[in-house]
Amino acid sequence: MQGVKRKLVYVTFYELIAVAVVTLTLLVLGHPVISAGVASIITSIVAVSWNLTWNTAFERWERQQQQRLRTIKRRVAHALGFELGLLVILVPAMAWWLGISLYHALVLDLGLLVFFVCYTFVFTLGFDKLFGLPLSAHVLAGEQM
Repeated sequence: MQGVKRKLVYVTFYELIAVAVVTLTLLVLGHPVISAGVASIITSIVAVSWNLTWNTAFERWERQQQQRLRTIKRRVAHALGFELGLLVILVPAMAWWLGISLYHALVLDLGLLVFFVCYTFVFTLGFDKLFGLPLSAHVLAGEQM
């Protein structure tokens, strides 16, 4: 599976799990059901938009590299780049929506970040194993591994 279809399947499964985790986390932290649910949906919409943007940019960069293998280092860079971008976008939004300080929103987001960096890494690895690598990560004929 390649192209837009691959990205849509990836984002759909990734976000379904993410919405469940964020909603449950906010409920455990004592936020009302409506606030937790809406915050999860808002973060999911933002994350989907960022995910499509980030993965498109990452794969464009990856296609330009001499070495196209998805090494552990490259996978870690992919996961960290995604999560750091999301952090910058979501901290102010979560502070506003949940009525908490930027500091508390940052602490909340950093807690989720620890989970999501690991989740993104494991999810992407599993997704690649299940659906195969995108063309951007295929070794070109004549390239050495």
